[in-house]
Amino acid sequence: MPDLPFEDDHDGGLALQEAQPKLQKPPMYKVLLLNDDFTPMDFVVSILQTIFYKDKDEAVRITMNVHTSGIGLCGVYTKDIAETKVQQVIAYAQENQHPLQCTLEEAE
Repeated sequence: MPDLPFEDDHDGGLALQEAQPKLQKPPMYKVLLLNDDFTPMDFVVSILQTIFYKDKDEAVRITMNVHTSGIGLCGVYTKDIAETKVQQVIAYAQENQHPLQCTLEEAE
């Protein structure tokens, strides 16, 4: 068989280098509890322990921050997780007839 001008007899041949994807960390979101005058503090502590897995001392600290500052940081998560936690808090509060509000905002 005659040699063709572009035929390569070596294993090396032409190699295509795959472009490395440029990975970026996903944007993170803060989950925040908002103060109200009706939700009992022990209920807020229990939410922080069950939904956000905070130990008792940290849950009480965050609850006091919500009470005194009007807002408290529960944690920083990816968007899907943050949205899920907000929904869990609101649903649990409604089931227990408390007006507790929870929201998220993009972390800086």
